[in-house]
Amino acid sequence: RTSAKDPPLTAGIDHARGDILVPMDIDLQDPPELIAAFVARWREGYDIVYGIRAGRHSDTATKRVSAGWFYRVFNSMSPVRIPPNVGDFRLVDRRAVEVLRQLPERNRFMKGLFAWVGFNSIGVPYERPQRAAGTTKFSLWRLWNFAIDGVVSFSTAPLRAWFYVGVVIAAIAVLYAIFIITRVLILGIDTPGYASLLIAVLLMGAIQLLSLGIIGEYLGRLFLEVKARPIYVVEGVYRDGNVEPPQA
Repeated sequence: RTSAKDPPLTAGIDHARGDILVPMDIDLQDPPELIAAFVARWREGYDIVYGIRAGRHSDTATKRVSAGWFYRVFNSMSPVRIPPNVGDFRLVDRRAVEVLRQLPERNRFMKGLFAWVGFNSIGVPYERPQRAAGTTKFSLWRLWNFAIDGVVSFSTAPLRAWFYVGVVIAAIAVLYAIFIITRVLILGIDTPGYASLLIAVLLMGAIQLLSLGIIGEYLGRLFLEVKARPIYVVEGVYRDGNVEPPQA
């Protein structure tokens, strides 16, 4: 069945048998000849060797800017740091593969998981050529949702931020109440303010809806994890020219 890119990548990780694993996109925009440089670094003792897209000249200006902001925001919020301009194209040693296979979550943000496992890692810069044929399936909307998945999967900072927003708003409300009471009781100045009251109510309503939306993102992911559906469905395994039944 058709799914996002991370479940098929998880299937490959679970079924790979070799000493090293090199995931890459099927459009071959990432040059296969770079694998030799990955292997050379692996033989030097590195467990994970990832490709760094130098310049990202093959991407549009919008995608370059949005990607730059994503890495800044993610790395400022998450305890796990993702190297900028790095995709799934990398070499992964068997030791790291076995750790990745032990991770149980259904909502998988593989960029973060590759970084989370740690091990001795190094980057190899390369120029990514223009796409030879076809168009990317990742629209800006999908990239936006992909970014949200990444932040929610690896950081509770959005939840914590709304606690501080609530503290600030409560402090402002208390100070404003003291100001109003002082004007009325001491100075005898009435405070008409249907317009200001309406604005305050609308502002608080918007803040509450936004905070509920962030909480809903986390609850939705908990709901999916609790259902514990399989990450992927395997029809058959092609190995050595034969089709094997899926593993139990």
